[in-house]
Amino acid sequence: MKVAYYPGCVAQESGKELDLATRLVAPRLGIELVDFPNFSCCGSGFVDESNLTLNVALNARNLAIAERAGLERIMTVCSTCQGMLGLARGTLASDPVVRGRVEGVLGPLGLRYEGKAEPKHMLQMIVEDLGGASRLTSLVKRPLRGLKVGAFYGCHLLRPHDHTRFDDPEDPTSFEEVITALGAEPVDYRGRVMCCGFPIQFVKPATAERIAGRQILDAKQHGAHAMATPCPLCHISLDTYQKEAGRAVGQELSMPVLHFPQLLGLAFGFDPVALGLPRHLVSTEGLLRQLGSVAVPA
Repeated sequence: MKVAYYPGCVAQESGKELDLATRLVAPRLGIELVDFPNFSCCGSGFVDESNLTLNVALNARNLAIAERAGLERIMTVCSTCQGMLGLARGTLASDPVVRGRVEGVLGPLGLRYEGKAEPKHMLQMIVEDLGGASRLTSLVKRPLRGLKVGAFYGCHLLRPHDHTRFDDPEDPTSFEEVITALGAEPVDYRGRVMCCGFPIQFVKPATAERIAGRQILDAKQHGAHAMATPCPLCHISLDTYQKEAGRAVGQELSMPVLHFPQLLGLAFGFDPVALGLPRHLVSTEGLLRQLGSVAVPA
């Protein structure tokens, strides 16, 4: 399946390991990535809070660029980007006033939004377009046996549900089905559908760190050896700020956190270094030793 690849900002800068892993696992999944260097930021957390119409226009432009190339699927590896692209698509379909304004902006750029390109996260594509989680079993070269993984969905992949229309926003199962197909054991804990705290990280850091710490601690207390998330912003909260999060809840957390395609890549047999695991702030060495057959990066 050929898709317009929308990596988002984090995967191109501070979280480059996410992009590395995506480019490794996509061909194995049967996904051909088409790059568009002229895609813009989705505007989440900044533009959308100050000017919703402008935010819709930014994302309509991205969707229109994919449509102009004849692609009807725009694949993200960021729950937040998927949320913003989906929100724009839903708004354009339901609000003729906003759509008229957006069309007026896109016209001078030589673009026209037709509503054909549909944004989907890689997890959503696996479940809905690529045969479901069970298909992954045949792709596994290194089963993640003995590993207990806490899925952390983040907010925008599931909510608002009238725009995402993916899984159950209160009790989702898609990520857990993928974890099971990879040979690992999913951990059920309430924090998996809660906020990571990132939206207020730079406004009320102490509160954000306490939120992240509670979710990590929840997963740990339910037996998780590692967490995995489809959102790079959640990864920042759970991995980059984990030391601060641990202090906020008075616990040493030491919880490895994997990007979604990294989890796939480990099970598919890719080298941990090629997947960018050494870039994480929380060490993944214990996790790799637990898998046994995986060499620990120096």
